[in-house]
Amino acid sequence: MKILTNPVLLRAAIVFVFGATAFLLGLLSVRLLRKKISEEAEISEAGSTSLETLPLHLYNTVIQQLKQQKHELQMQSQTEQNRARTSETLSQAVISNLSSGVLVFGANGLVKTANPAAKAILGFASPGGMSAEELFRGAVVSEPSRTSGASGVSIAEEVHSVLREDSTRRNVMAEYETPSAEKRDIAVTISPVAATDGTLLGVACLITDLSELERIRRQQALQGELSAEMALQLRTSLATIAGYAQQLANNRDPEMAAQLADDIAHEAAQLDRNIGGFLLAKQAPRTARAGAGN
Repeated sequence: MKILTNPVLLRAAIVFVFGATAFLLGLLSVRLLRKKISEEAEISEAGSTSLETLPLHLYNTVIQQLKQQKHELQMQSQTEQNRARTSETLSQAVISNLSSGVLVFGANGLVKTANPAAKAILGFASPGGMSAEELFRGAVVSEPSRTSGASGVSIAEEVHSVLREDSTRRNVMAEYETPSAEKRDIAVTISPVAATDGTLLGVACLITDLSELERIRRQQALQGELSAEMALQLRTSLATIAGYAQQLANNRDPEMAAQLADDIAHEAAQLDRNIGGFLLAKQAPRTARAGAGN
């Protein structure tokens, strides 16, 4: 109570209380400020770490995806190359074993490729780089085809026409002579070769050797003529023999009868020779074909 009545002591007590309160408030404020600064620093460090780590993670992901796509593209390209190589090998094997000749002219009109059959039919060991004029050497169309003009046009002109018009010539018949002067009857189908975009790359010629077929056709025609001639001779001989036989039946003269019998025998022998020769002529081609087959 004395302290409360003493103004000096009371003032000192009040100052002490206020000072202590201010000190406590300052201390509390410092702690709160320090805590806040610490939390902000942690947030800043976490944000900085995530911002630095995120682009690196995305970069690695993109790199992995690009590597995967590159690998897939390489595998796809390798597969396409293998498929194209297999297809090309198969095509070359088929063309090389064809009995018909295959010639490919480039856009410049020169031979690019030729299969073995084409070399054998045309008689050239290496036709590569030759022009149509040098290769067919004036061979002229003998019969008009369904898709080309009249006869009299050369095979070389037909090749150049296909190059200009981008059209097709089918079954162009011509008489061809090889460099060794061997004559052959050939049929040529001339077709344009175009790229996927429609650009004309050249001309392909499919050549068929018709020499054997033409020989058989001519032989059959000749045999038909021989058959007709043989039939006429047979009828004549039979009519002659029948006449002799009728005379022999009505004749009573022994000498005349003997003469008629001799004439009948002579005509029969002549008929036998003609028939035998005709049969041998027909049998010869069959024997030749059988020998060729063996």
